[in-house]
Amino acid sequence: MFIVDKDLLLKQMDVIRTSVDEKGNTLLPAQMNALVLAYVGDTVYDLYVRTKLILSSDATANMLHRKAIDFVCASAQAEAADRAMEYFTEDEMAIYKRGRNSKHATVPKNADLGRYHKATGLESVLGYLYLDGKVDRLTDILKICIDKCEGI
Repeated sequence: MFIVDKDLLLKQMDVIRTSVDEKGNTLLPAQMNALVLAYVGDTVYDLYVRTKLILSSDATANMLHRKAIDFVCASAQAEAADRAMEYFTEDEMAIYKRGRNSKHATVPKNADLGRYHKATGLESVLGYLYLDGKVDRLTDILKICIDKCEGI
């Protein structure tokens, strides 16, 4: 569903996968802090939703933004996590749990804490899949999360 050159995206992921930290250690997505993975995963999820919306509507940018909010809020992401969890691999479930159980520095404004933690778990999985270059798997999970929703 992504409208990017898959080969180019995979080349970018190769650069990320071979990145090193300031000490010269290779940075592996599976070993990254779950909240860092969630930081990236939130953007991946948002981009997927926005792309789906613009391809299925001729609405104005303001209306697209309002529609996107309904899908990217913590409550909607928690529901998406519930749909996707049964399809997670063992490794993905471990990353989901790390993200879900992470200590947050902020308190959610518009969601209860349980839903916020579920959303963070999902975002962690999406960030992991993106950074690890697992584009096909990422797309499969995003489809499970989003494509069953009404209005998108």
